[in-house]
Amino acid sequence: MKFVAFDLETTGTKPQSDMIVEIGAVLFDGATALKGFGALVDPGIPIPPDASAVNGITDDMLRGKPSVAEVLGDFADFCGDLPLVAHNAPFDFKFLMEDVKLHRSAAPKGIVLDTLPLARKVFPGLPNYKLWTLVRHFNFPSGTFHRAEEDSSYCGLLFDKIFRTLEMRGEPCSESDLAKMCGKEEMRFPQFAAQPDQLDLF
Repeated sequence: MKFVAFDLETTGTKPQSDMIVEIGAVLFDGATALKGFGALVDPGIPIPPDASAVNGITDDMLRGKPSVAEVLGDFADFCGDLPLVAHNAPFDFKFLMEDVKLHRSAAPKGIVLDTLPLARKVFPGLPNYKLWTLVRHFNFPSGTFHRAEEDSSYCGLLFDKIFRTLEMRGEPCSESDLAKMCGKEEMRFPQFAAQPDQLDLF
C-alpha cells in the first residue's frame, strides 16, 4: 500500500493563533520509504522558547524561509491523492486546514488517517501510545524526535505495522475501514479551484 506519512512542527498548540514552522512528509510503499519532503517555514512571528526547546528550531533557522502559502502547493503535489497518515492527526490536520482555507491553497486530496487510535485498537495494553513509545516498543530504527520529516518516517513505519497486522489477522483494512477505526469524522482537505492569473488589460 502506498501512502504519505506527514508531520508538522508549530509555534504552539492553537491553530487559530499559532503557526506552522516545519512541514515534513515521507512517501511509503509498505515499509519502504521512497522519498521525503521537508520544508522550514517562516511563521512571521518569533518562535516561543518552549516550542524551540522541543523541536530545536530557532528564529535564525526560519529567517528567509518561504511562507506557508508558498510551501503548501509543493506539499500538495508531493502527496497527490494518496492516503495520508499522522500520529494524533487532528492536530496536524487542523493547522493545515487553517492555512489551506486562509490562502485557498492547493491541498492533498487523500483521506487523512490517525495512527494514534489505530495503534490503541490494534495493539491494546501498552503503557502509552506516544509515538516515541511505539517506536521503541517495535524496535524501529530511530534517531531524533520532534523534527517533522523524522517523525513522519516513524509514523509511516507504525502505520505499515498496523496495516500488516490487520492483514495477517484477516481483518478489514481498506481506507474506509481504517477511517472508521479512527472513530472520528472523516478528515479530508477542501479542494479549491486554481485561480487563473489576472489578465494584463493595459
